[in-house]
Amino acid sequence: MARVITVVMRMATSDEALARAAAGGDREAFSSLLVRHYDRVFGLAFRMTGRREEAEDLCQDVCAALPVKLQAFRGDSRFSTWLYRVVVNAAHDRRRRALVYAKAAASWGEVEVARRAEADEADAAQGWLQAAMRALPDDLRDTMALILEDEVTHAAAAEILGVSEGTISWRVSEVKKRIRAMKEAQE
Repeated sequence: MARVITVVMRMATSDEALARAAAGGDREAFSSLLVRHYDRVFGLAFRMTGRREEAEDLCQDVCAALPVKLQAFRGDSRFSTWLYRVVVNAAHDRRRRALVYAKAAASWGEVEVARRAEADEADAAQGWLQAAMRALPDDLRDTMALILEDEVTHAAAAEILGVSEGTISWRVSEVKKRIRAMKEAQE
């Protein structure tokens, strides 16, 4: 019986009084406000977002933030007016966050596309160079493998391969000439 009396009293209590009580931590007052206004809040959220899922998310955001926001309710206007303002602000915040996210995602997408294009270009160049190296005679390929990969000096390459340093220099020059010719033939 006491519960019924409390419910009836809550129904007769103004929104502003319930808001003050809810701001003070009264859970039943908060619950009463939600019961009274949820459908209107959802309707506004739906009209602002145009999608049921977005409206539900927006309502959830508003309801989760409402206990803290009620601390700022001064009662200068009707509670429903204040609550609608909270919903509108929350909708604007969601739109801004979505826009920032979309811009960031687009920027990252552009960066990723550029990175992949650059990687593809590097892979193609590497593949072409490997094919060109395979086309060289063994002595030229061995010389270039030493000089390019391990950054061995001409003198050290000559010692490793058992030839003169002049021969190494000639081989490097010959490789450049042949690779240039292969590139021109390809174009």
